[in-house]
Amino acid sequence: MTVASQVKETLASLKGIHAGLQQLALTSQDETAQRTFHEAMLATEEIIAELKDRVGRLEFEEPQYHGK
Repeated sequence: MTVASQVKETLASLKGIHAGLQQLALTSQDETAQRTFHEAMLATEEIIAELKDRVGRLEFEEPQYHGK
């Protein structure tokens, strides 16, 4: 497995985690839990953005990884 494919796989997993945290933040009855889930969701958004940038750099630097 190439580095690019590992990064893309990690990105996909993180998007799933983000969706789960978002759902938990919306459905939780406890305000403290809602806030905690929301903060974790925001943290995942930052990481997702960084990973998307990294994928773009990998694809630019190594054209053979583009679209795989």
